[in-house]
Amino acid sequence: MEAADLRISDVIAHPLRARLPQAQRTSQGDWPALDIAVVEVRTDAGITGWGECLARTSSPAYAAAVETILKPVLAGRNPFDAAALWRAMRGRLTGRAGGMLVESIAGVDIALWDIMGKAAGLPVHRLLGGVGRAEVFAYASSINWGDDARAEAETRDCLARGFRAIKVKIGQTPRAAIARAELVRKVAGPDIRLSVDANWAFDIDEATEVGEALAALGYWWFEEPIPPEDIEGYRLLRQRTKVRLAAGESDFVATQARDLLATRSVGVIQPDAARAGGITETRRIADLADAFHVAYAPHVGWSGALCAAASVQLAAAQPNFLVYECMVFDNPLREELLVSRVGSHRDLVGGNVAVPQGPGLGVEVDRDALARFTVR
Repeated sequence: MEAADLRISDVIAHPLRARLPQAQRTSQGDWPALDIAVVEVRTDAGITGWGECLARTSSPAYAAAVETILKPVLAGRNPFDAAALWRAMRGRLTGRAGGMLVESIAGVDIALWDIMGKAAGLPVHRLLGGVGRAEVFAYASSINWGDDARAEAETRDCLARGFRAIKVKIGQTPRAAIARAELVRKVAGPDIRLSVDANWAFDIDEATEVGEALAALGYWWFEEPIPPEDIEGYRLLRQRTKVRLAAGESDFVATQARDLLATRSVGVIQPDAARAGGITETRRIADLADAFHVAYAPHVGWSGALCAAASVQLAAAQPNFLVYECMVFDNPLREELLVSRVGSHRDLVGGNVAVPQGPGLGVEVDRDALARFTVR
């Protein structure tokens, strides 16, 4: 069947949940379990595409949104019309900013790119017409915000795995955050690239204090020091401190990222493909950042294996790619969902992760695992 004749025959959403072997801790609290929604898009040619929605704690709601709001827009349409379908799905929004429905669109859109790659016999990064990297530089994410002993042990484990860059979670108070940054720098040594993620823990004055210390310690970037919607705060903070600022994981669409990029407030933009409308819109954000000479570092966070696969494909294609977020904690939705792992800390070679070269996302979903983690 020719690509022009391909038609979407069904859209199925799978709500998944997994309890983590060890809870993850940020400045916002503890996370003992995680949800994602996996989207399966079927075609009349027997080609199936897979995608993922960032869901955090409510995957059944996302699955319902995909099947009741988005599926009617997609039925009988050609998956190669991904841009038109993205706009049609976005048109189902009553507002224009983002939110849960854009995250739901992300799962569908990633699946459409998987289908296009499989139909063309090419990996997604080749379809994107990018720079064709076979591997991407990765950083370890993240050292938990907790006691010093755990932080030191996790840092040493990242070094033993061969990481040349590590991210550290920090939180209140500024004094405690600076002490954690000093501890990890001491353990890691002067040659490892270090960054911190505050998850919005500070106001602008506290962030200024922490930022000055990070600059003195030679940290690579200071991620989400203040709430993401405080665009003016980021602009002011950029003027007050020498450390590079990073943000963007909380953005849903390119118009939100534009407001942050236009102020030259950040040196790294971090859209999450499972939140920011999938591959179609994430690429728009990365291209927009490139126009402003800002680096692109895909956010993966607590997402699952299909988000990791989409992020690696984007990283391989984007000219302004900086570094891939390689999660170092055990997450069953990332480690067990596929027949073969992708973007895993367990497969690191020389500080890099391999880019799958098979068609589409280059991965195969394990249906037994899919059934095992489905919320009943």
